[in-house]
Amino acid sequence: MSTLELVQIIFYFVALIVCVPLLGGYMAAVFNGERTFLTPVIGPVERGMYRLIGTDPAQEQTWRQYAGSLLMFNLSGFAVLLILQLLQGVLPLNPANLPPVEPFLAFNTATSFVTNTNWQAYGGETTMSYLTQMMGLNVQNFVSAATGIAVVIALTRGLARRTAETIGNFWVDLVRSVLYILLPLSILLAVVFVSQGVVQNFNDYVLATTLSGETQLLPQGPAASQIAIKQLGTNGGGFFNANSTVPYENPTPLSNFLEMFTILLIPAALPFTYGRLVGSTRQGWVIFAAMLILFVAGLVVMLISEYSENPVYAVAGVMEGKETRFGIANSVLWGAATTAASNGSVNAMHSSFAPLTGGIAMLKIMLGEIIFGGVGAGLYGMLIFVILTVFLAGLMVGRTPEYLGKKIEAREIKLAITAVLLPSVCILLFSALASVTENGLASRTNAGPHGLSEILYAFASGAGNNGSAFAGLNANTPFYNILIGVAMWVGRFGVILPALAIAGSMVRKRTAPPSAGTFPTDSPLFVILLISVILIVGALTFFPALSLGPIVEQLLMNAGRAF
Repeated sequence: MSTLELVQIIFYFVALIVCVPLLGGYMAAVFNGERTFLTPVIGPVERGMYRLIGTDPAQEQTWRQYAGSLLMFNLSGFAVLLILQLLQGVLPLNPANLPPVEPFLAFNTATSFVTNTNWQAYGGETTMSYLTQMMGLNVQNFVSAATGIAVVIALTRGLARRTAETIGNFWVDLVRSVLYILLPLSILLAVVFVSQGVVQNFNDYVLATTLSGETQLLPQGPAASQIAIKQLGTNGGGFFNANSTVPYENPTPLSNFLEMFTILLIPAALPFTYGRLVGSTRQGWVIFAAMLILFVAGLVVMLISEYSENPVYAVAGVMEGKETRFGIANSVLWGAATTAASNGSVNAMHSSFAPLTGGIAMLKIMLGEIIFGGVGAGLYGMLIFVILTVFLAGLMVGRTPEYLGKKIEAREIKLAITAVLLPSVCILLFSALASVTENGLASRTNAGPHGLSEILYAFASGAGNNGSAFAGLNANTPFYNILIGVAMWVGRFGVILPALAIAGSMVRKRTAPPSAGTFPTDSPLFVILLISVILIVGALTFFPALSLGPIVEQLLMNAGRAF
């Protein structure tokens, strides 16, 4: 690794650590209903939105009402997006005259964007019209991210409030997430992207002549606006097929840095929002520290693996499948960020990483997408692990399991275990099914452990609501469109509903002052325990599968064999 690449990585982390407390404090003010610098502009729009949807912002909801509103909204969004795809052939803003989307693919894509997964079994410029991209995919980029933020804010209220019955109003949290956070940042970022050369137009596709005299059809479209929210909302769905490897999406080193940076910006800021809302900034720092340590440890292993000599080719730093414009380090940093943050964007092919590098990326998804994770989803997933850690620590030292002064009891543990196990079951069972059936095996490009990694990664990406692709697997078949679609639903709402149920259970409990029997959850020791629980759960669940895929492939590669 060159000195310049090392400086770029250090600058990335310095910028993140400087910016996220500021954004976290701003988001806390937004959800506390405090006046911000945007209130004079957005306040009237916010009040107009409440009148439009017919909700009273002062009327709060129980966790069941909150969950009901959330499910109704997301199912409605799924139906609209599905219909848009099936009818796009007769709808306007379709200059390429693209036909309707095939039904199984339409189901998978609608599921993908509603669940904030943005798994793409299609090529954007050859499948989706401008109208579908804007009114369907891009709208879901905003509201699916806002749904994740709303859930973690509701869970935070459940943990912080004293003996209440309600956890907020879903419609208020949704509107504020979009209007005060996602939309302003997206507008600013989209303008910067346009200045760098990202396309933003409604032009017909352009037929160009290459230097060799061949003709090439260059797609156009309103890409910059979608690229901005795809990163900020940890969506990751690219406007074009090859995502951010395409110069139309990612033309310059500055655009590359900003896309990587904004992947983690909001997920990394939310722990500070959490600390402010629960009245203890130390609690936020503890969660941020655990996330950052896991992220940096994974990145270091990935970089070492990628820069080590590959015995198959007898060279170090293999460039195959990497982003040649930005170098290996930026490709690996992007891969580390996108798999840590439940973001499906790529600027290099994960299948071309060294097996250990790809295995670490896969493991980060399998851990539950809690190493920063998706917008909102990463934090509520991490809080579920916090609850498990508090409970286990209490058992080990004989102290009462308490978090923020509230007892952790059997109901919360059952719900937490449910949220952890449901996505894991989908990953393992569906991967096993694909590995022993003709429909599953026929989509592989590679045999052996690499072929298994392709399958494992696809279902991990779906159930983890990540959306990135390992590459090499043809997922646009009825078999994979249906199974990965089911995995995405379970991975999203199989965690959201237990998280909201935990919020509803905790909000009714009385808060007791700390005592000699209370285990502190704002100390470095708790950071170590939290990381240990996360790794142990991940290792026990997925090590057998990983050992048959990337681990054995790495060992075989060291012996000079490739697949």
